Amino acid sequence: MKWTELCIYTTNEAIEPISNIIHEAGASGVVIEDRQELDKERETPFGEIYDLNPDDYPEEGVRLKAYLPVNSFLGETVSEIKQAINNLLLYDIDIGLNKITLSEVNEEQWATAWKKYYKPVKISERVTITPTWEDYQPVSTDELIIELDPGMAFGTGTHPTTVLSIQALERYIEKGQIVMDVGCGSGVLSVASILLGADKVLAYDLDEVAVESTRLNVKVNKVAQQVVVKQNNLLEHVKEEADIIVANILAEIILRFEQDAYKLLKPGGYFITSGIIQNKKENVKEGLLNAGFEILEVNQMEDWISIIAQKPEGSR
Repeated sequence: MKWTELCIYTTNEAIEPISNIIHEAGASGVVIEDRQELDKERETPFGEIYDLNPDDYPEEGVRLKAYLPVNSFLGETVSEIKQAINNLLLYDIDIGLNKITLSEVNEEQWATAWKKYYKPVKISERVTITPTWEDYQPVSTDELIIELDPGMAFGTGTHPTTVLSIQALERYIEKGQIVMDVGCGSGVLSVASILLGADKVLAYDLDEVAVESTRLNVKVNKVAQQVVVKQNNLLEHVKEEADIIVANILAEIILRFEQDAYKLLKPGGYFITSGIIQNKKENVKEGLLNAGFEILEVNQMEDWISIIAQKPEGSR
């Protein structure tokens, strides 16, 4: 089978929304090549692995690469992607150069392209994310291993927004709790929640591709019996209460359902939000406070923000 490599030159700020656009267009995953990665001085408290080749990165800015099958709909699909990216300007998102190139690759090149970017990474005190093809052996008895295949997942699970979310889950989850994963994407946060002690996860995403990716990944990680995956628009028509709601999505989307999150959380429950860019931080904080939440933490990794809020004890 022949594939087209779609390469988009953009900015760090636009990585998350453009990745979502590409996935909605039918791509199985996204490769992120960010020149800034080469110059960062990294603290590695969890033993992260960084082995970067400068030749794999653009001279400036960010390259996003995705792979689409060559078929009669390809031209229409690319046009829709271009229009959706241009529409990000309406949300004040800097899309940078916004240059798009196409090149044809064969099946073998497509499969190999993923693997050189993806190695096991320890992202918190206990959680390590590894590709399914790596024979990774845990280095401690309490280490939790999440296996992902970027050919079917929404990224590799090591983006700062995901790392912030998992680190927050590690701090707040208690055994036997119910977690809601809103905008579940690959399902990595659902898997992490079960491994960290949650009894049940309700995973929701509007995108059919995300729903299928989550279903596959919970099976790969042997937690399918504890994760209920449904196609759903945020928390619409959801009745069950949760101890924790986690949402790693755009700030604009978080602000569409913060009141629903407040209603569905048990008193004392936590709302973990991530995927927030710096200039949207105050908007999200204001929305959470207006909904009745108390802000417990505001954390940052690189240019990304995570906010942890709590529904006060004794509230309804």
